[in-house]
Amino acid sequence: MIDAVQRQKLRKVIKELETYRGRHTELVSVYIPAGYDIVKIINHLAQEQGTAENIKSTATRKNVIDALERMIQHLRLYKRTPENGLAAFSGNVAEREGQSDVQVWSIEPPMPLKIRIYRCDKEFVLEPLIDMLDIKEVYGLIVMDRREADVAVLKGKAIIPTFTLSSNVPGKYKTGGQSAHRFAENRELAAKEFYHRIADHVKEKFFEMEGLKGIIVGGPGPTKYEFVDGDFLVTDLKKKVIGIKDLSYTGQFGLQELLEKSQDVLAKEEVAEEKKIMNQFFELLAKKPGMVSYGHIQVENLIDIGAVETLLLSEELEDSEIERLTEKAASKGTKVMLISTETREGVQLKEMGKIAALLRYEMQE
Repeated sequence: MIDAVQRQKLRKVIKELETYRGRHTELVSVYIPAGYDIVKIINHLAQEQGTAENIKSTATRKNVIDALERMIQHLRLYKRTPENGLAAFSGNVAEREGQSDVQVWSIEPPMPLKIRIYRCDKEFVLEPLIDMLDIKEVYGLIVMDRREADVAVLKGKAIIPTFTLSSNVPGKYKTGGQSAHRFAENRELAAKEFYHRIADHVKEKFFEMEGLKGIIVGGPGPTKYEFVDGDFLVTDLKKKVIGIKDLSYTGQFGLQELLEKSQDVLAKEEVAEEKKIMNQFFELLAKKPGMVSYGHIQVENLIDIGAVETLLLSEELEDSEIERLTEKAASKGTKVMLISTETREGVQLKEMGKIAALLRYEMQE
């Protein structure tokens, strides 16, 4: 999970690097995965310097070789690859053609890098870092009917399938010597056995999953309701079900359809967490005003003395101010939450000066 401080630092780096454009393919991006030997990357870049000698354009050749040299010098400062890997960027960012201003940047990502990239291009490769900003809480997705069930994990915008199950439920129409009643009973028994199998797999996958925010279930017909309302899911997971959606499909198409039809649920969940912390703030303000504070000067003074448990910052603040305050809060072990203006409570925070705090102990007036 990325906290507010990490998110702000990452957003700042991305925002800066997005502003640079090379005149040719001369901006260097390097991603080193977690656990990968940084010396191998340095040796690879040294080989690329030799290859760059063959570039026909004198200006481009110089810019690429200089960018690689700065990158190599920078990477040699690291004794080993950082725990989560490393993303590094270098290039000539001079505004005027013919001038040289070779800069280098590096960031230790807040989540482990799993890809290795070396690329020279007209712009820096930023997609892996941008994807990290999009990853928030984790949700479970279940798409089912009486024939099959697909279960997946939703991380950010990515659907990650985990397992598929097929049922032994016979078709709707009996064949052979069974009575209609016995056939219907057998169908129901087979359906319940299938639901129990789904629930067992779901429990194994989701019960102790860190960051599981909720489960959304979907599918054609009434099967999804039979599953959720019946005695199949363990209580703790049943409480996690935040939405049930009617779908036209099952399988991979069904998972995509479920995601599309659940945007309202996902948005409400994100807003609900903001509302919860803001309601806690307003309740304390009414009953124990010494346990909260608001206003720029007052809250910043309380951060300085280590009295702030949770800092609430409106997203309406300038990025530079959010970054400054989150870094100051981090130095005191203070949790930071960014509050949107999509709720009434968020608008109230904006009107109260855009900054508020829940305190670790009661302050005397």
